[in-house]
Amino acid sequence: MSLVVRARRVVLPGGERAAAVHTRDGVVTAVTAFDDVPPGAVTLADDEVLIPGLVDSHVHVNEPGRTEWEGFASATRAAAAGGITTIVDMPLNSVPATTTLDALRVKREVAAGQVAVDVAFWGGAVPGNLAELRPMHEAGVVGFKCFLLDSGVPEFPPLDDAGLRAALAELAAFDGLLIAHAEDEAVIDAAPEPAGASYAAFLASRPPAAEETAIGRLVAATRDTGARSHVVHLADGDALPLLRAARSDGVRVTVETCPHYLTFAAEDVPDGDTAYKCCPPIREAAHREALWAALAAGDVDLVVSDHSPCTPELKRLDVGDFGLAWGGIAGLQVTLPAVWTGARARGIPLPQVVGWMAEAPARLAGLPGKGAIAVGRDADLVAFAPDEPFAVGRLEHRNPVTPYAGRELTGVVRRTWLRGREADGSPLGRLLGRGDR
Repeated sequence: MSLVVRARRVVLPGGERAAAVHTRDGVVTAVTAFDDVPPGAVTLADDEVLIPGLVDSHVHVNEPGRTEWEGFASATRAAAAGGITTIVDMPLNSVPATTTLDALRVKREVAAGQVAVDVAFWGGAVPGNLAELRPMHEAGVVGFKCFLLDSGVPEFPPLDDAGLRAALAELAAFDGLLIAHAEDEAVIDAAPEPAGASYAAFLASRPPAAEETAIGRLVAATRDTGARSHVVHLADGDALPLLRAARSDGVRVTVETCPHYLTFAAEDVPDGDTAYKCCPPIREAAHREALWAALAAGDVDLVVSDHSPCTPELKRLDVGDFGLAWGGIAGLQVTLPAVWTGARARGIPLPQVVGWMAEAPARLAGLPGKGAIAVGRDADLVAFAPDEPFAVGRLEHRNPVTPYAGRELTGVVRRTWLRGREADGSPLGRLLGRGDR
């Protein structure tokens, strides 16, 4: 099977130019001049750019156990519609949580045969599962997620400082990766309780100091053990100097942020609209702008969705109580246009956005076949119309509750190819392990 796609604008590792991308059997075999194509080549429209399929390394699929929140079929259809050709499933919110080798087998068996894009898996690091980390690593998980405070689900308890250091020391022995939800429980316990419809009250219940304290603990443990760690969903711009200093000292820590922290601002969140609730919370515009500046400077490495949906009932839109509602943003399908809309407004070019959303997450997850249009990589391609506006309407997510509903964004995904085949929502995806090509 062969596919050739050409465009006047193709985002390649060396920049953007006119080119033809040749593929065979799902792999890129050559990148040539625009006119160097055989009969039958696909030519993109003048307003379309050919970009690599995105990699979203932070997706809560929730199946099995909470499939009514989201499942592999619906999540991967949404990913394909949004130009995302690989997702990495988080180990919690499913039951069982992916904290043992047996649970990983269950997860893979459930996912097999129903994924519309490629799927890899995170394992979990929780109290008492230290002996499971190496077997899961050898079975292909891309790394291990931990929480430094209550995760919100009983089957995924947090690590205390001793547990964090033990996990990092174990992972350092085989250069495994630990990714951490970094908020400090003691700081949050000392803050006001969230209750009622006031977004300002919810924001006060999870202050920036909670992120800074937890990140400080993670950095210290990473430095002391020589391990690799990663901060997920950074919302606090004031934590950036701490991370910048650690990285300049050689601490092996990376960091991501998410589209909702780059799009929304606390000042604009309506009271009672619990679709906006997530943890850590959407902070003030000053934090948003600090995150944009850090991305541009290379101090934040990647942007991924943290797609964490639930049923409408759990969002408690009926009462609009931020204390009662489940915390999580559903936005997988609109990740690219949400980030591109903000980047475009700030003069940031599309190749830089692609780097944050394709190349960098592929590198984090250890997926060498993904993240770029280059010879030997998978033929994961997206026809993207970067100047076309649209209002967010129907999405492929299982549940429709999202703060993006009705929002005007710019940038439309018109076609997606997964390993050279049209990604039309049918189960074309594969289950990947770390290092798979």
